[in-house]
Amino acid sequence: MTQRDESARPSVSPTAPSPAWDARPEAQITLRSPGELADALPYLMGFHPTDSVVLLALHGERGRFGGRLRLGIPRNSEEWPEVSDQLAETLVAGCVKRGARPDGIVLFLCQDPRTGESGREAMERLRPLAQSLRLACGGLDVPVYEALCLSDGRFWSYCCPDERCCPAEGTLLALPGTSVMAAAAAYAGIQVRGTLREMEARYAPLEGERGREQESALDAAAADLIPRILGGTDGEMLRRETLDLADLVVERFRAAPPLAAPPEADARDDALLACDEAAAIILGLQDRVTRDRAAEWMEGPRAAAVLRLWRALARRCVPPYTEHAAAPLTLAGWVAWSMGDHPDARVALSQALTADPEYLFAQLLHRACNDGMDPEPLRRCLRGERRGRAEPPAADTGTDAGTDTGTDAGAITRGTKGADEPGEVRDAIRDGDPEGVPGGIPQEGGQAGPDSVVPAAGAAPQGPGGPARPGGPSAPAGVKGPAGKARTRRRAGQRGVRGRQ
Repeated sequence: MTQRDESARPSVSPTAPSPAWDARPEAQITLRSPGELADALPYLMGFHPTDSVVLLALHGERGRFGGRLRLGIPRNSEEWPEVSDQLAETLVAGCVKRGARPDGIVLFLCQDPRTGESGREAMERLRPLAQSLRLACGGLDVPVYEALCLSDGRFWSYCCPDERCCPAEGTLLALPGTSVMAAAAAYAGIQVRGTLREMEARYAPLEGERGREQESALDAAAADLIPRILGGTDGEMLRRETLDLADLVVERFRAAPPLAAPPEADARDDALLACDEAAAIILGLQDRVTRDRAAEWMEGPRAAAVLRLWRALARRCVPPYTEHAAAPLTLAGWVAWSMGDHPDARVALSQALTADPEYLFAQLLHRACNDGMDPEPLRRCLRGERRGRAEPPAADTGTDAGTDTGTDAGAITRGTKGADEPGEVRDAIRDGDPEGVPGGIPQEGGQAGPDSVVPAAGAAPQGPGGPARPGGPSAPAGVKGPAGKARTRRRAGQRGVRGRQ
């Protein structure tokens, strides 16, 4: 299963209803036609799912929406039968796990026409995929009630032969904001974030001259920091320097409130972050302990600015440093999920696993989303780790209770593939209340890797939003502010040291 337009990890949601709809139970919408189903899709997903297969589970006589699943459409049509079987099994198994086997499924294929192709031709090209999905669902005794193709601003039904309601040339989609579903969504406080492609673009690496400047800054920072990292003698100092510098940038972002339009907001944040600052933080976050301490910045008045920083750092992971983006992308997904921004969280986590499919921190969060967990147990665990570092060490009783490895208890995953030991964070996620998570959280599928928590070492206390800085923020040597220019000295040899953590 290769060469997909998007991540090969399906995005699935549990069967519980969305929180916005729960808050106002009187706001019930009945969808009676293919057109109303097509119009409802972005509100059910939280964005317009471009280049995607979407399956929605239906329950009961009235067809209540339950679990939902999204996957990028495979480019190779030979993969379609295998993918169809896997998608059908994943959705049905997820619904059964929640105690409600689906009574039916609604299928959507969303893809704009290729160059020189019409919407109808795109629909016909995807017809074998629709048929394959219908057969896969039928093989599990779950019928597909409707199968729609959305392309070029129109929709077609693969199930309805009546041209009076489903003409061969397709039917225009409703204008945004003009349908009953749009009005109900506005009443419930549900927002559509634009297209999936637009959301992913917020994390895409910089290009052109800015990208070349960032590459040079990463080369220079790697030449300075890698000897210190490999030396292993001042790891704690590097962690403090990285977090202090990140904290400084967060405060800078907070002083410049976000703009409404995402492209302009991201451009302004990029201008506030110097290339050498970004390089130092990116390389510092490749240390597992540093990254896990940064994960504690997940709530409070600083959280929005923290999310902006992780987004900006992901954009600075230009080739050949794209794998380094796994750390800031995963942090962005975690903060977004913690803040309740589920669409942005799943996009960021999907991008993290695209950058590095074996990144254990991202896999762990994906597993938590797959299981419909509430992020609060993990937040409590991270708060506890922060408080633990703030407390003075216990007096030595002379009993050898274990060996201090020099790493932090906030570490969420062990950087050794194959480890599978219990730990506080793993337990916090495992024991979380799955019913506390709304059904609107699409969950990224795929197998999560093993994870564990490692023992703690002393560190400086941190406040609720970031590290405490008794002497003020200190940056790694050679780092300038936004007005300074990034150093351009290149180094020979490998570009950075990182582990899959």
